[in-house]
Amino acid sequence: MLDYTPPPAETWRYISDQVMGGISEGQAQVAGPEGARHLRLTGTVSTANRGGFIQVRGELLAPLPEGAQGVVVRVRGNGEGYFIHLRTRGTVLPWQYYQAPIASGPEWQELRVPFTAFRASGAMLRDVPRAGDIKSLAAVAYGRDHQADLSFEWIGVY
Repeated sequence: MLDYTPPPAETWRYISDQVMGGISEGQAQVAGPEGARHLRLTGTVSTANRGGFIQVRGELLAPLPEGAQGVVVRVRGNGEGYFIHLRTRGTVLPWQYYQAPIASGPEWQELRVPFTAFRASGAMLRDVPRAGDIKSLAAVAYGRDHQADLSFEWIGVY
């Protein structure tokens, strides 16, 4: 891994599709003992009313190091598929982001997610996000009706 400290769990914020009229409901809580803090995203994702997401987002406090190829996260959950979203200097509109899928299971697992695994939400964005342009990272329950329960920790970059 490269030398980089992600934003502390206490600084992340919860966002849902209610900002655009959706009806998904949830919460994000900081959990775990001191020194091993992680975020727990729980709730009900509903695609009714053109909605379909809950997320917890951390804004970068410092740019990613030059040469970063991807992110390293630790996750566990209820077996549902989740996503990591990146926002960059180029994702100006609220519905623009880069998305990569992640799996969850009952045991903690460490995942390395390369920037090449992220897909742009629209044609107006670059194919692959540039590390130096990334402004935030989010853990997201998205796209289908389901119960979300994801514990998530951003460990670093590689």
